[in-house]
Amino acid sequence: MSVQAEGTFYVQGIGSRPKLHVSADGTGVVGHAGARLLADLADATGLTRAFSATLRPLRPRGTGHDPGRIATDLAVMLADGGEAITDLAVLRDQNEVFGPVASTPTAWRLLAAVDGRVLDRLRSARAQAREVAWLQASETRSGIPAVRAGGREVPGLVLDIDATLITCHSEKEAAAPTYKGGFGFHPLVCFLANTGEGMSGRLRPGNAGANTAADHIAVLDDALAQIPDAHRHGTDILVRTDSAGSAKAFLTHVRDLHKRGIRTFFSVGYAVTEPVRRAIRALPEQVWHPALDQDGTLRESAEVAELTGMVDLTGYPAGTRVIARRERPHPGAQLSLFDQDEGMRHQVFLTDTPYSGGGSAQFLEVRHRHHATVEDHIRCGKTTGFGRFPSRHFAINSAWLELSLTAIDLLAWTRVLLLDGELANAEPRKLRYRILHVAARITRGGRRLHLRISTTWPWRHELTAAFHRLTALPRPAS
Repeated sequence: MSVQAEGTFYVQGIGSRPKLHVSADGTGVVGHAGARLLADLADATGLTRAFSATLRPLRPRGTGHDPGRIATDLAVMLADGGEAITDLAVLRDQNEVFGPVASTPTAWRLLAAVDGRVLDRLRSARAQAREVAWLQASETRSGIPAVRAGGREVPGLVLDIDATLITCHSEKEAAAPTYKGGFGFHPLVCFLANTGEGMSGRLRPGNAGANTAADHIAVLDDALAQIPDAHRHGTDILVRTDSAGSAKAFLTHVRDLHKRGIRTFFSVGYAVTEPVRRAIRALPEQVWHPALDQDGTLRESAEVAELTGMVDLTGYPAGTRVIARRERPHPGAQLSLFDQDEGMRHQVFLTDTPYSGGGSAQFLEVRHRHHATVEDHIRCGKTTGFGRFPSRHFAINSAWLELSLTAIDLLAWTRVLLLDGELANAEPRKLRYRILHVAARITRGGRRLHLRISTTWPWRHELTAAFHRLTALPRPAS
């Protein structure tokens, strides 16, 4: 490669590739054009308007950028794969597509002004937009999809709660050593398994306990507040966690929600304690039944058995069942001494799903095992904002987590409302590569601004169809 003129580069062709002259003087061309889909969807669901109403008091003397619009732009930037506030430049420097976008200092000032009360109002605004999005899904599609496990549908909604570690490479407020020897934060998050929406999350210090009942209760209550009233009451809501959610206080809270008309049930991991080991050893072989795979077929070398009545569950909600699973360990599996002695890997969970209504041990076990998909949601969430936190201040990072969950929602609503086929189940990385990061050309004609996607882009039809569906979505009343 050699320089021909200032700012222009001559790229020698290699093999059959054409020769290129590279310069930075193009006009009428935009990148990340598909991200406009996210911005328009935020408007169509009423998210931008709800954020604006919530954050209006933060707008000094009614001048400058609308704080709600700034929050929406930050969420769009995170959904598009941005990692830092400075990445707003991708939207800001393409004014013809995204309109006026706040500067980096202005965005910082907004985040710094978000305290606990404002954060609660942001959550309420997200709930308002979610209600609209779900109504749009019921009117234009088949509604919120059901979770499938063991080859059948799980009725109602499924909430998955889990904690994750976020490494910090510098001193930040409330960052602390973690149980794995690292340093950073230990947020607790909740996802809706039906759609992948980020329902709620709490930022916590790195040394926060994994099985803290109070934190699980707070995150669950925040998640339930996000569910529209028409679904929160009268719909079965399954709450799944790993063994960190097996605290008696948390499970009692899940059961007590019935008094408020919320039909919550639980399926949570349980530690393999000595009483559990004795119960497993006492089980006769004939009570073990083949486990199921997620498609409903029998799982090779895995079996399920009920331990209910053989383990003391004093203090747990009435009707709590104990179910165990054993399986031949795969190479490299971490085994306890008990597992090594038995030659099988054992896992146990608790559930209050009754025997009637499809509560067989085999189905409940494969349904609980489906909780592992929360790890995929967390992994994707870490590429959508909460994989790194931008500030030294805990309050700003808490606001960042809320906007990250908003970005996850925008991607989920895009899949549910606007996409079909493979893309309707695609992870964020695939959506960005195929849809959001596409380049396009801006033209004007007939008093209109046209966004022209290349006729050779492999997913041009999917993107244009998504924009057409967006236009046809019913809008909330003003």
